[in-house]
Amino acid sequence: MISEALRLLRIYHDMSQSELSSTLQISNSYVSELESGKKQPTLDVLGKYANYFQIPVSSLLLFSEQLGKLGRGDGVRHMVAKKVLSLLTWAEEKNVPQKNNETA
Repeated sequence: MISEALRLLRIYHDMSQSELSSTLQISNSYVSELESGKKQPTLDVLGKYANYFQIPVSSLLLFSEQLGKLGRGDGVRHMVAKKVLSLLTWAEEKNVPQKNNETA
């Protein structure tokens, strides 16, 4: 379910596949293949996602593992959405002091 985790992370940040591929300097087709599950990301690519979105690689892996255990359904989707928001809120809060220092 790493493919779903990467897709949800991109969608949460309101990015297109093209925008993300350009930012991470990987091909658009590779992003598409990652998100569809046709290819598995390398540790290097996971590192690029983690660095850009400022979350630990371990959190990406844990989130993807949890998605795999949950299955599909409306209740599950709601629960997953809450977990995604919690994880990404944590990442955003971690980044706030850095942004404030940059503008000062």
